[in-house]
Amino acid sequence: MKLLNLDFTRIAHDTFRIAGSKVIYTDPFKVVKKDEADIVLLSHDHFDHLSLDDLNQVCTSETTIIASPSCKEGLKKLKVKGKYFLEPGMKQNVGQVAIEAVAAYNVNKFREPGKVFHPRELKGVGFVFQMDGTRVYCAGDTDFIPEMKSIQCDIALLPVSGTYVMTAEEAAKAAQTINPRIAVPMHYGAIVGTNDDAKRFKSLVSNCEVQIV
Repeated sequence: MKLLNLDFTRIAHDTFRIAGSKVIYTDPFKVVKKDEADIVLLSHDHFDHLSLDDLNQVCTSETTIIASPSCKEGLKKLKVKGKYFLEPGMKQNVGQVAIEAVAAYNVNKFREPGKVFHPRELKGVGFVFQMDGTRVYCAGDTDFIPEMKSIQCDIALLPVSGTYVMTAEEAAKAAQTINPRIAVPMHYGAIVGTNDDAKRFKSLVSNCEVQIV
């Protein structure tokens, strides 16, 4: 699907193939055919975000990986052109693509009392990248957090399934705060969440266009 000047294909879960002057994959998971990614963005080290089987489907000797520091151990054996591990606030350019890591964490999704699924101190990240003049925010696994007030983007990829990430209602509040031109739901249909979550998100958002990719 063409969104502004970039081509978006949602493969599964949080996995998008975003094509412009470069081919970017986000958190490759359930990738069914070989491809050649210029850049891969990895938000954190959970199995549905850092999957070596799926990375081997899209990585070549010319691929650059930008990842959370939590991914360092899991990527040791993967041979690519470059690996950069960014904490929130850190930036890296890959050719003409400018990438910034931003905070992603839970505030109200608990695996047990007092322990969230994605603690802030583990430094999971989302990404804001600019390619061909378009700014894209891929939120990663996160709740609606205060840092979103400073996100500036044209397209926002937001998790909507609840349980481990924002619910559709929380994601709609995030979209209201970020105010992109286009919002795209993600994080449903594989591990948790259904198409109904994406549709509910779309029904709740009134300040920007919503595209279910």
